[in-house]
This record gives sequence, structure tokens and C-alpha cells, in this order.
Amino acid sequence: MVLVSRRSFNPIRLCIYWIGLALARLGLIDPERAQRTSDLAWPRVVTGVARMSKNAVDVAMVGVAVGSTAIAGVGFASPFWGLAFALGGGVAGGTIALVSQRFGANSFDSLGQAVRSSTLLVLVLTLPVTALFWTYPTELISLIGNDPETIAIGADYLQIVGLGIPFAGLNLIGSRTFVGMDDAWTPMVVRAGGAVANIGLNAVLIFGFGLGVEGAALGTVLANVVVSATFAIGLVAGWLPGVGTFPVSVDPFGSYVHGETVRNLTKIGLPVLGSKSVWTVAEFPMLAIVALFGPQIVAAYVIARRIWGLMNTPGWGFGLAASSLVGQELGVGHEGLAERYGREIIRYAVAVYVVSAVLVFVFAEPIVLLFTDDPAELSVPAAVSLIYAACLAIVLKGVSTGAEGALKASGDTKWPFYSQLVGMFGLAIPLAYLGAAGLTIPAIGPIPVLGVTIPGVDIAPLGLLGLYLSFIAETAAPAVINYYRFSTGHWKAISRGYRPGAAPSDD
Repeated sequence: MVLVSRRSFNPIRLCIYWIGLALARLGLIDPERAQRTSDLAWPRVVTGVARMSKNAVDVAMVGVAVGSTAIAGVGFASPFWGLAFALGGGVAGGTIALVSQRFGANSFDSLGQAVRSSTLLVLVLTLPVTALFWTYPTELISLIGNDPETIAIGADYLQIVGLGIPFAGLNLIGSRTFVGMDDAWTPMVVRAGGAVANIGLNAVLIFGFGLGVEGAALGTVLANVVVSATFAIGLVAGWLPGVGTFPVSVDPFGSYVHGETVRNLTKIGLPVLGSKSVWTVAEFPMLAIVALFGPQIVAAYVIARRIWGLMNTPGWGFGLAASSLVGQELGVGHEGLAERYGREIIRYAVAVYVVSAVLVFVFAEPIVLLFTDDPAELSVPAAVSLIYAACLAIVLKGVSTGAEGALKASGDTKWPFYSQLVGMFGLAIPLAYLGAAGLTIPAIGPIPVLGVTIPGVDIAPLGLLGLYLSFIAETAAPAVINYYRFSTGHWKAISRGYRPGAAPSDD
């Protein structure tokens, strides 16, 4: 299928492989399934590391070139940019479910239809957002903070980076299409290459041309355009130079509007969009709450979030490995094997997250110091302590992302949405608010007839403890809810409504 080796030396691949080998020797996962999972997961993890490193380096470059106020400004723009991944990821959640099942059943014509319809939906959703960000950047950033300098910097960044939102959404469709075809290597090469190019462009634009945050935004847009074009060429031509040939090519002149496909993408994708939007929408009140602590804590929080993104990269690989492998087995009616894949991928993911968290925990302070050339400007101890809390919380992502990937493969996407909703709005945001402002509820009464007075509640601000607890709550609720839903097995029945003519069976 490809002309170059997919098992060339790579430290991330070797680390994931060795962890899987250890789990197999302990009898926790099947060796053959561990190998398939590892082969599919590690390229996505590399992609995630490259892209999240790019995000972290962006912030570090801006911090060194402009200062902590610029870090806060870019941080305020981040949830708006996150809409690209919420919108594109929602459609892509339907894409991978349909593509993986059709690929497993060798139904290649309907696979191409799924890709074309996904492309159309992403453009319909993202182009109006780009127009909004170009027209009202200052007003949008002002919804989060009230510091004039931070707002001005964030608005400059948002107006330019918004031009890349449609391309970022298309990149997700391209990536999920290849993963659904059991090929995580190609998206790794393309997107990791785009991330490296993004870092190079940003360095030239920020430091060489002195464009500051505008340079960071422009570099992001250009890199996303290149990645989108590369995916399009590969899917249409059926091959890419230096990568090789693919088992399927997509006819770009076929129908883009196909009623059943669009309905299935919408039905599967809406809950995924909701799930991804939960964090994106939650970032707005969360950053507004963090802003109550002051600009330096905002900068510390943004840095901790960038490091969180790096630690969360195992979820990129194992969540999509679960979606692809579980989806392929469901596509041919092997429900029992699909469940075994799901359970073992959850165990595998947790183990990899533990290793990731331990490494970051040990080197937390040196990592924070990379974000500034003036340590006195940042609240370094606060950033380090937030990273420590993130290290504890991130391990639970192994449970939530592994289970969520299996649920998405079946088309059972509502429960992951519910879990994100509870975790963020039910727990994480209230805890962060308790940290910043505390809580005062006045006494009620005396109640007529009963003559009883309900005592008031006065909780002093928890300080940074509220943010620590917020990190943990954000991952604990999805882990519990998603795993419970997976354990019921109801998702297997739901998948039967999306299979391309495969009769339901159990191995």
C-alpha cells in the first residue's frame, strides 16, 4: 500500500509498542490486537504531538517576542479558533463511522459519497464563522476579558486566524477518512509535516518580519491551506509522493448532496459536534473566570492548557484506533470482537497516559520556563502547580477517550456529549468559580407558618485549589459516564442501523 517503511525508528512508536508488549505479557490485552492498535495509534499520537507542540511553540514564541499579555490575548482567541475543530470534528465523527464501516465491508462507492458529503457539510458550517470572525473580532474577544491591551492583541490574532477555519475543518475530514481506511500513517505524515511547516513559518513571520501575534495567526492559516491541498490531492489521485498508493480514491465530480448520507452524517455528527462544542463553549466562561485571578494567572493557565494538549495526544491515537478497529469489526458483524477491541484499547490508552503524565510531572518547571525570557513576568509557581494538577487529571482521559472512540464507531454519540456536558458545566466551571470568587447564599426565612430559617452559605474563595479541582472534574465525569455506557453493550445494537448491509451477528 505504501512505498516507505511504516516501522522506521521513532521513539514515540517504540514507547507505545513497548507499553503494549508489557500489557500483553501481563495478560491484559491480546498481542495481535495490541499490535494492530499500536500500528494505528502511534502515527496519530505523533501527529498530535507535532500539532500540540506547534500550539505550545506558538505561545512560547509570542511570549518571548511580546510578553505575557500576548499569551493571554492568544489564549482569549483560542476558544474561537476551537470552533473549527468543534464544527469540523462533529462532521468528521460521522465521517469516520461511515468510512470505517464501508471500508470494512468493501463498499467503496458509498465510502466516496461519505467523503464528498462530509466536505460539503464542513464548508457550509465553517464559512459563516470565518465571516463573523473577520467582521467582529474586537467585540468577540471583549466577551471574555476587559483588559484593553489583551483585547486588542486577541482581536488582531482572531481576525487573521479565522481565515483558516474552513481549511482546519477540511483537514479533519481528510484525516478521519484515512484513519477509517485503517491508515493512520498518511495523516501523520501530512499533518505533522504541516505542523513543522507552521512552526517554521511562525518563526520567520514573528521574529524575522516582526509581525508578532499577526505572524503567528498568518502562519497557522498558511499551514492549514497546505495540509488541506495535500489531503485533497491524495484522496483524488489515490497516491502521494513519498507516501505511496492508497486502496481507495475519491471521485471529486460525484454527487455531494446525497440524502441518506447527509442524514447519517448529521445524525452521528450532531452529538459529536455537541460533545466537542462543550469544551469550546465552556472555554469562554472558564477563561472569564480565570481572568478574575489577574493577567499573570491567565497566562499561567494558558501555558498549562498548552501542556495539557501535549499530554492529551495519546487520545488522538487511541480514540481513533478504537473508532476505526471497532467500526471495522462492526461493519462485518463481529460484535464480540468489536467489544474486546474496545476494552483492550481502554487499558492500553490508560497505560500510555500514565507514562505521559509522569514525564511531564517530572519536568514541569523547566517546561514552564520555556515560555518566557523573563521568569519574573510570569507566575511560574502557579503554572507549575496547574501542570501538576493536569498530570493527575489527564490519566482519566485514557478511559474516556477509549470508550468514546468505541461508542463513536457504532454511531452511539449522544452519551459522550452528555459526559462532556456534565464534566464541564456541571463540575469544572462551578469549581473554577469557587476558586476565583467563592460563594455566598444569604439565609432564607423565617418561612411562614413553619417559622424555620434556612441558614445561609458562605464559602471563601478556594484560590488555585478551585482550578486544580476543575481539571480533575473535567476528566472524571466523562471517564465514568463513557465507560458505563460502553459496558452496557447497547452501542452494538445501535451500530446495526448504520452498517452497509451486514447482517448483525456475534462472531
